[in-house]
Amino acid sequence: MSTPAPTTPLAGRDDRVTMRFLSLPHDAAAGGATVAAGSVMEWIDQAGYACAVGWSGAYCVTAYVGNVHHSRPIAPGSLVAVHARIVHTGTSSMHVAVTVESVDIRDRVYTPSTTCILVFVAVGEDRRPVPVPQWQPSSAADHELAAAAAARIADRAAIKRIMLGQEYSDATEAPRSTLRFLVPPSAVNFGGAAHGGTVMRWIDDAGFACAASWSSDRAVAVYSGGVHFLAPVRIGAVIELDARLIYTGPHSMHVSVRVLTADPRTPADTVLTTQCAMVYVDRGDDGALPVRRWEPALPDDVRLTEHAVELIHRRSQLVPIPAELTLRD
Repeated sequence: MSTPAPTTPLAGRDDRVTMRFLSLPHDAAAGGATVAAGSVMEWIDQAGYACAVGWSGAYCVTAYVGNVHHSRPIAPGSLVAVHARIVHTGTSSMHVAVTVESVDIRDRVYTPSTTCILVFVAVGEDRRPVPVPQWQPSSAADHELAAAAAARIADRAAIKRIMLGQEYSDATEAPRSTLRFLVPPSAVNFGGAAHGGTVMRWIDDAGFACAASWSSDRAVAVYSGGVHFLAPVRIGAVIELDARLIYTGPHSMHVSVRVLTADPRTPADTVLTTQCAMVYVDRGDDGALPVRRWEPALPDDVRLTEHAVELIHRRSQLVPIPAELTLRD
């Protein structure tokens, strides 16, 4: 009787994933002319998650999504390709670079619209972190991406401390939008919580409502950053998304979105689960339109405006990762 040959572990073998699909009408932003930023962020999370699970051989949770520059609009009905690749690993974390491309179905020439890095953590059945196979760069592109990912770790930690160090009270005159509902079963992931991508779509919904109330329903997100997932969003929980305008530039509206959840039996006992910074512009036919200036007067509003300016400065020092690099072998 022969001895079965030992099986080769599947984890640590596949470090890249590409998803291709047709964007649908329900992916569109208000007005229907472009795909909503929330839909793009949901695609980014789905591809990144699939890549992280494939590499780790374990379920994963989204810990961070950063510096999503929505540099080019995507028309509903476009063919979309979302490429994800491992670029750095820690003990239980995986840094995944994701690039979104789209193309008109009639010409098939893909053009990148955004590139960003996500961080996932592998977890076991007890939802605690578990070790992942260590990834080693092999090609020149791998080495460049690994260096870029590692260089951002300290800056990301500093930005997280700054964002979480801010207080958000009701002593404000800032334009706000609040969405509140029960987390539906349709949002569930394999861990019994809401998908990170679904939460990001809700974040864009809340941010858009705030930006549109200040400008118009032509508001579109051009940047999503500092998306820190601090705690899971449980199915059946009360969720509250609080979007607040904290700064306006000549053509931009900077909106802070905080996601809080609570047990329906004790709705006043909220927990901060996610925090994010969104930047919107009022889209015109020939580019972004001027935005009326918001002048903070109350101390909390002045402090948060200064906070927004500091974030702008810090993020301007981060060199964007070229899409061409992430798409290179």
